Amino acid sequence: MERFGDAEDPRRRVLINALAAGLLTTLLPARGAMANSIFGTPPSKLPPGQSIYRISGNTTVNGKEATLGTRIGPNDTVQTGKNSEIVFVVGANAMILRGESEVELQGDRNNVASTVISGLRMLSGKLLSVSRSQGMSVKTKTATLGIRGTGIYVEADPELTYFCTCYGITDVVANDDPESKDTVVATHHDKPLYITSGGQAGKNIRLAGFKDHTDQELMLVETIVGRTTPFVFPGNSYSAPRRTY
Repeated sequence: MERFGDAEDPRRRVLINALAAGLLTTLLPARGAMANSIFGTPPSKLPPGQSIYRISGNTTVNGKEATLGTRIGPNDTVQTGKNSEIVFVVGANAMILRGESEVELQGDRNNVASTVISGLRMLSGKLLSVSRSQGMSVKTKTATLGIRGTGIYVEADPELTYFCTCYGITDVVANDDPESKDTVVATHHDKPLYITSGGQAGKNIRLAGFKDHTDQELMLVETIVGRTTPFVFPGNSYSAPRRTY
């Protein structure tokens, strides 16, 4: 399995460095063509009124088939089919929802103009999400995750949640065991966790390894909301995770 620091393609490494340095909007035509070949289209901040950056396979919003013109708001439900994926933005939040996943977005139903997400209910599947200066709650079957403006990756199964604080601060609690709780302060994927149910009191959170998401994806979703990740690759030296689990 590819590690999040690997650069399997030298062209990707050049583009990653450009993203990290904020040079994407000044790419020469040849470099722009390279970005097209790697990411599909050169990543940039989505224009006002556009929610979806990329969509593939079978994806619905509130039960209706999604297209690039579909608007997604803070009280919508997004669901993907097998071998599907959607990359989208709501307000200051950007997300990648992988195949066979379903997430309910939660916001202020009394303010139809608001784009602020106050919570996510992860019903199933896999989600990468970034936000800044915004607190929200993420709930799965086994865990409640307090997000204090950060980058996160979640995999939700009925009896197990995998959770990585990619950067930032999160509060983690096992739903059926309030004694199992942790506060994670992460710079770069420092402490992935499994959160289970039905175990011994105080023992339903345990350390996990890093898996199934990349720094390239984090850079992409930060870019489409006009930000950069808080970490950068120092020159071309980055080739391994900060820690080994």
